[in-house]
Amino acid sequence: MEIIGRKKELAIFDRLIKSTESEFLAVYGRRRVGKTYLIREALSSKITFECTGLMDANKDDQLLNFWITLSKIHDIPVIPPNAWLKAFQYLEDYLNTLKPSKGKKKVVFFDEISWYDTARSGFLPAFTQFWNSYCSKQKDILLIICGSAASWIIGKVINSRGGLHNRLTQTIRLEAFDLQETNEYLRYRKVKLSEKILPNCICAWVAFHIISN
Repeated sequence: MEIIGRKKELAIFDRLIKSTESEFLAVYGRRRVGKTYLIREALSSKITFECTGLMDANKDDQLLNFWITLSKIHDIPVIPPNAWLKAFQYLEDYLNTLKPSKGKKKVVFFDEISWYDTARSGFLPAFTQFWNSYCSKQKDILLIICGSAASWIIGKVINSRGGLHNRLTQTIRLEAFDLQETNEYLRYRKVKLSEKILPNCICAWVAFHIISN
């Protein structure tokens, strides 16, 4: 499906992909504004590894989900990891098997990242280590984190005072379509609304999502 609008965000993706250094991108915003869709559509053929956190799952289930996802694309030990440090080592081993390609990035995408960070899981220190000790030393990694829990991304990553302090190279706060983008989208879907009706529809749509969130 064609991506409507989002020209600024698409330009950012293009720049990060063409960068000669590894990049660390955080995409956040409220629910249902198309964060995951935008990333998948814009980078669909470039995503090397993608894993989505499990809502309300414990550490063991999160690790198992990570292991299952990675095992579908790479031969890894039969026994799932019992710690995030080991899980990220598996991921590093996989990335090391991929030959560098000039002008191309290995895109690693963690969706709903806050769901991984369960109590006493050790996820955040292991993730920090993954970026600081591995990704940042490469030239061809684009690490993307995404989530609807904006407060987690802002507090734990963007405003981090720990190991992730100033590590992000780019952020995208994805907003709902503006009037022009909404009109463009409706035209694409062959929905015809008069100029008088369209603003009212948008206001109602925004109000609905504010209430539902």
